[in-house]
Amino acid sequence: MAERSTAAVDVADNSGDDPLTAQAGKATTDGAAESQDTAEKTAPDTGSERQGAEPAIATPELHSGHKLARRYRLEECVTRLDGFSSWRAVDEKLRRAVGVHLLPADHPRARSVLAAARSSALLGDPRFVQVLDAVEENDLVYVVHEWLPDATELTALLAMGPMEPHDAYQLVDQLSQAMAAAHREGLAHLRLTPGAVLRTSTGQYRIRGLAVNAALRGITADGPQRADTEAIGALLYAALTQRWPYESDAYGLSGLPKGVGLIAPDQVRAGVHRGLSELAMRALVNDGATASRQEPPCTTPDELAKAVAAMPRIRPPEPAFTSPPEYQRTTYQQGTYGRPAARPNATAPQPVPSPPAPLQSRTGKVLKWTVAALLIAALGLGSWQVADKLIDRDKDPVDPGTSQTNNGEKNNGVQTGKPVAITGAHDFDPLGDGSEKPAGIKNSYDGDPATYWNTDGYLSADFGRLKAGVGIVLDLGKVQQVGTVNVSFLGGETSVELRTAPEDASSEPTTLDGFTKVSDGSGSNVSLKPGKPVRARYVLVWLTELPQTDEGNFRGKVSEIKITS
Repeated sequence: MAERSTAAVDVADNSGDDPLTAQAGKATTDGAAESQDTAEKTAPDTGSERQGAEPAIATPELHSGHKLARRYRLEECVTRLDGFSSWRAVDEKLRRAVGVHLLPADHPRARSVLAAARSSALLGDPRFVQVLDAVEENDLVYVVHEWLPDATELTALLAMGPMEPHDAYQLVDQLSQAMAAAHREGLAHLRLTPGAVLRTSTGQYRIRGLAVNAALRGITADGPQRADTEAIGALLYAALTQRWPYESDAYGLSGLPKGVGLIAPDQVRAGVHRGLSELAMRALVNDGATASRQEPPCTTPDELAKAVAAMPRIRPPEPAFTSPPEYQRTTYQQGTYGRPAARPNATAPQPVPSPPAPLQSRTGKVLKWTVAALLIAALGLGSWQVADKLIDRDKDPVDPGTSQTNNGEKNNGVQTGKPVAITGAHDFDPLGDGSEKPAGIKNSYDGDPATYWNTDGYLSADFGRLKAGVGIVLDLGKVQQVGTVNVSFLGGETSVELRTAPEDASSEPTTLDGFTKVSDGSGSNVSLKPGKPVRARYVLVWLTELPQTDEGNFRGKVSEIKITS
């Protein structure tokens, strides 16, 4: 059951309502928008429709263990609905879990399902659950797609309570950008419900069933972009209030009170972020958003994405401070360590005679005079060496206020090649959710090459096209000469940049633009050396391209960072 809740595609979610009778029409793949499914058949219409009645079609009778194309072994039936079935399966060739939709080749919607699946596969956007195969074979049509066992449905997240403003901001930002990209390629979702949105373990939202879920149900719409935008607005509304923005209950959420109409989220629940509340209304209300701001409505995902970008960025909440436990004295400090317990009626210990004073014997006196003579000789030798050095320095024509490097360049008295201590470090993810595996940062400069700090896992070497990179900010304690930064990686060749804060920076920069790029490189052991002398307190090691792991994803691993002057 846990796997079902985190599957890549589960078109069975009808929120407890009875399945639809077999009704279908043509499913569009060029931009059809989402209607509320049978789970929402009492909710307001968003412009989608089903056309034409069909006779009931029997779902293909298959069983667990059946193989498709001698490769995909069916494991568990997730859905039997409207003449098609959905399964959790195993790709025995690549040894991974996949999802499969099955329907008869003579099903009225078989052609539209194949067209939708192939169009979705061509998009190749990692923000969507990917279609892996779409085949007609042996009187069957089947669509194979990703299965994400580590992801969580938005339905389950909403059941736990309203989201924090930062999480809701990430939700609407990622969904609006993803759907805007899909509509630019002529694709719409048609069933963008809480069950169609997954959040991965890295905090990324992925949309499943693009075009395919609608084609399976024969859903079409006259205003696809408007309907998809309203669906995103409904998801944002639910994230802010834990209420469905219509009078009927759906997806485990309570609807709004009868007869009050659509009210702003900040009027439903106290403490809702005002900007996000207005954004939800702009996406939901077709004739304008809030009367107070008179902002124009968002009728397309692209308009919604631009409205999100225009908002001040909502930062993640500060981690809660927990006071350390009260200091406990050890048994040694309490005076009991190593002492035997007192025995009752024990006799008093006998006094121990004190030893004679040291070095009072004849041998001791000889030893004292010998040591004194050696000390006098050492002092004389040291004084002679100091004087000799001073004389040599007076003869040296080089300015005593400077020194020279091996290549003859003066370095203003700074000794090059000297190790520079790192006094602190933390993860740096200004282009993502603000956090990237902070617990393992110390492993990157602890002197042990067997330990490492790693990034999250991504779908491609360029961070799944979600951001330009992540990195580690190193604090040197004070402004120091940065000569060479050696970075060792595990897992394969990694591209990295060396960036430094300005020498006169009063505090650590919080944005990527606050650091200046001074060097870059690629490999497993990269030596980053600025082209000219650099002095800084804060140094950024910025990863820009990741290697592929054995599991198939992409992840960076920094095992050791060493800095020399």
